[in-house]
Amino acid sequence: MVLQQSELLILGVVIGTHGLRGDLKVRGCAKDFPLLSRVPHLVFLREGETVEVCARRKDDWHRGNLLLHLVGLDDVNSVQHLIGCEVAVRRHDAPALPEGEYYWYQLEGLTAFDRQLGVIGSLDDVFTTAAHDVYVINGEYGEVLVPAVDAFLVEVDLEERRVLFDLPEGLVQEA
Repeated sequence: MVLQQSELLILGVVIGTHGLRGDLKVRGCAKDFPLLSRVPHLVFLREGETVEVCARRKDDWHRGNLLLHLVGLDDVNSVQHLIGCEVAVRRHDAPALPEGEYYWYQLEGLTAFDRQLGVIGSLDDVFTTAAHDVYVINGEYGEVLVPAVDAFLVEVDLEERRVLFDLPEGLVQEA
């Protein structure tokens, strides 16, 4: 069965092995990277080749990288061919989140609206601070940084691909 790119979330890349027992070291390349440790089925991709893995013995974190151990691949030589592969999960395998929580892949690219100003741009990035996440919106008003807190976030409509904010006065610099 050939998987379509739209079915997959590419979350990391195999950067090497760890130890002699076949552990793979995976570096994240997406904000939803921690999802790799919670999904049982992984897909390894390299130049048109797809390898699906349905079982793993363990997941561990080591210096910001995820260590994977795949069932049946118990020595370093058995996993060498996976170095350099992108690691993905099927979108439908992502565990459901509680109401009002979203994966980044669901939010990326949504059109951002403010109740007063209308369209303010596209939701292009998110970063984490000690207090909360911050959405980065780029558009007509330049780069707008919006704290991802309930006080400003009114509604996320994934079907309409839009997010509605009620931004405080002065957050957006009008021309």
